[in-house]
Amino acid sequence: MKFIGVLLFLITSTCANSQTMKINLWPEDAIPLSIKTDIQEVSESTDIIRISKVQVPQLDVFLPNKKGATGQAVIICPGGGYSRLAYDWEGTDIAKLFNAHGIAAFVLKYRLPDSLSSTTPDQVPLLDAKQAMRIVRTRAVEWNISPNKIGIMGFSAGGHLAATLSTHFDNNTRPDFSILIYPVISMDKSIAHMGSRTNLIGAKPTDDMIRLYSNELQVNAQTPPTFILHATDDNAVPVENSLIFYQGLKKNNVPVEMHIFPTGGHGFALALGKGTLEKWPSLLFDWMKELK
Repeated sequence: MKFIGVLLFLITSTCANSQTMKINLWPEDAIPLSIKTDIQEVSESTDIIRISKVQVPQLDVFLPNKKGATGQAVIICPGGGYSRLAYDWEGTDIAKLFNAHGIAAFVLKYRLPDSLSSTTPDQVPLLDAKQAMRIVRTRAVEWNISPNKIGIMGFSAGGHLAATLSTHFDNNTRPDFSILIYPVISMDKSIAHMGSRTNLIGAKPTDDMIRLYSNELQVNAQTPPTFILHATDDNAVPVENSLIFYQGLKKNNVPVEMHIFPTGGHGFALALGKGTLEKWPSLLFDWMKELK
């Protein structure tokens, strides 16, 4: 209980000590691959904030107090099966915790693969993630960030997006590290999260599309150091997704740390009240301190 109290205090008190802002990834009249429609973004607040039908992708910027800043930064991709974004649960709540540890955080409100809003739906999430990385790296000095200490983090389908950027980067978009929390990794039917797969590449994808977005097949020696977290009893995204990505990283001699907990299910975010699992952020921060 003491750990939960400290964690909640850090999350809530950080708001008063950090700087926040919201910026568009692209000029609103020049969003690539977009189709102009009357579709409006939807934000629903029940137990958590869920955002769908994103039309204008944005970054929510959370900067820590300069005095305690480490120079590290993380771009956070909330999950939601590529149909919505669990925006506070796997986004802004996580960003505030990073700030409490002196780490800049950026919550990515990325476009979801919708054929009514995009000419090439499967490409828009990655396109937005790449642009987010360019923006953060370009403005690193302004935001008191080291340009070679910028990572990507994702939960569930957001973990697939983070893993996709980590294996499909170009130019100035390679993350310096990757954090994957109960991630969707593979499009192989035997272990895929079929909702994410169908939303991203359709009900009848080609073999080439399946391979392209099966990120365990895209790992190479340039894939960034990676932290992986999953629960064995995850009945939504099988733990085999993390295991197979770990094997790909190991095969290519990419530094990787993986923690598999026996229980926790899916979508546990900070895992408050879930026993020893709630200590996973401490494992992550210890790993981040050791990054070269």
